[in-house]
Amino acid sequence: MSTKEQSADEAEMAHKNAAQQVIAVDGEDNAIELVNRLEAHTGDGIRHRAFTVLVFDRHGRILLAQRSPHKRLWDTYWDGTVASHPSDGESYEEATKNRLREELGITPDQYDDLRMTDIFEYKRYYENAGLEHEVCAVLKVTLQDVSLDPDEDEVAGLLWAPYDRICDHPAWYRQLRLCPWFEIAMRRDFHDRASLEL
Repeated sequence: MSTKEQSADEAEMAHKNAAQQVIAVDGEDNAIELVNRLEAHTGDGIRHRAFTVLVFDRHGRILLAQRSPHKRLWDTYWDGTVASHPSDGESYEEATKNRLREELGITPDQYDDLRMTDIFEYKRYYENAGLEHEVCAVLKVTLQDVSLDPDEDEVAGLLWAPYDRICDHPAWYRQLRLCPWFEIAMRRDFHDRASLEL
């Protein structure tokens, strides 16, 4: 191994994700074991538990959050709104409350309708940096108070956008480069709504 390759490997292992764990799951979201977070997102990947939170205001707009340029995967892409991994023993709802507070300064007194609406499995690669292979739960919340205090280490930008317009006219928002898990969650959400209307 060359010195350059060794330095790259050392830098990779020094990444903060190398010290964290995620929950490996089967296709039904049953926990199997704890695995290294960096290993779960590199090589062939390891299927693991994750969640994404769609944050709305009272006017039906969704809050898009641009991922920090320091993120290993999908850096500077736009997410809707928060995505993360539950810790061992942490419910999706608990994890959601914690991440909303940590990333955006949103506290439970700003909403009262936190609910889980979907769960799906997906696998997507990002350039040569790694991949996501997740069983991803979708949670929604509507803010009565839209005060925000974003953590700049997590969030590079914020944008309120009409949710239905993003889904109906994706070309209008192509320049935003949406995260794949958000796009999947949004498409499934609108498909379910259409099915209910039939």
